[in-house]
Amino acid sequence: MEETGRAPGVREVAAAAGVSRQTVSRVLNDHPSIRPETRERVLAAMVELNFRPNRAARMLTTARSTTIGVLVASPSSLFGPASSIDAIERAARDAGYFVTVAHAASLDTAAVEAALEQLSAQAVEGIVVVAPQQRIQDAMDAVSVRVPSITLHGAGTAGDHGVFVDQVRGARLATRHLLDRGHVRIAHLAGPADWSEARARREGFLEEMAAAGADPVVSREGDWTAASGAEIGAELLADPGITAVFSSNDQMALGALFAAHAAGRSVPGDLAVVGFDDIPEAAFLIPPLTTVRQDFAELGRRAVARLIAQIEGESLDFAEPVAPVLVPRASA
Repeated sequence: MEETGRAPGVREVAAAAGVSRQTVSRVLNDHPSIRPETRERVLAAMVELNFRPNRAARMLTTARSTTIGVLVASPSSLFGPASSIDAIERAARDAGYFVTVAHAASLDTAAVEAALEQLSAQAVEGIVVVAPQQRIQDAMDAVSVRVPSITLHGAGTAGDHGVFVDQVRGARLATRHLLDRGHVRIAHLAGPADWSEARARREGFLEEMAAAGADPVVSREGDWTAASGAEIGAELLADPGITAVFSSNDQMALGALFAAHAAGRSVPGDLAVVGFDDIPEAAFLIPPLTTVRQDFAELGRRAVARLIAQIEGESLDFAEPVAPVLVPRASA
């Protein structure tokens, strides 16, 4: 009985190219013994037949999965984690690797272990941990990871070898922008203190204010959402002396714009607002939001490059962290 609906396999490719199945296998595994003209003939047959290699079969022949795991402990709906995952997937694909993602159900050690087991079951060769919360970083320190791994988060120290964005510098750029426009009473709409990015942005704000001899105002912690930005923004704007707000992210800055409108303050006439992240909507707010842009594509490229170097027994460090960029718009 003739088979129907079956995807073309190695046998069909071999027949179309006029070679043996062993030769097709050698081409798939990039064996050096294959002559260039034979390789081209086999590759042309694969294209003609729309052949897709079977990953499981390839693992059996190469003992490699060429798969990177991503452990995520943050809500993937947030712009930063979502952009990080997307950047890792793109960079891994460009490097010839697949990506599988596991989400930790909570911030405790047991949830991290469960997510790591999920990745291990898929034979990942290395893991990128997208873990901006301190509790997840602590949990990672308490568990055993059996494959190479790196932690990607928005802040970092010199020991992280450049796989992070210089959040302190970004916050200083935002604060200096407001100071240069004559604002003295500047408030920082703070993010959640358990997040390394939020702590670093608060630190940068305080450093730049201190360098200018200005008196800083720091709000209570927000939760990254526009709703918390609106609520805390209203509290800050009860002080008529505050003429500028540096928000720890763009979503909370959006809430601060809403609070300003509700308080009858024009932006930027009565209040200047600066955010952080440069979400796609930032340029289309009214007024368009001045913000700090993070290069997530570069962050993902560095993370994947360094992890693959570890997988292959090499070492790859970056001399400098990823530099943020101030994007001036009409809000400040």
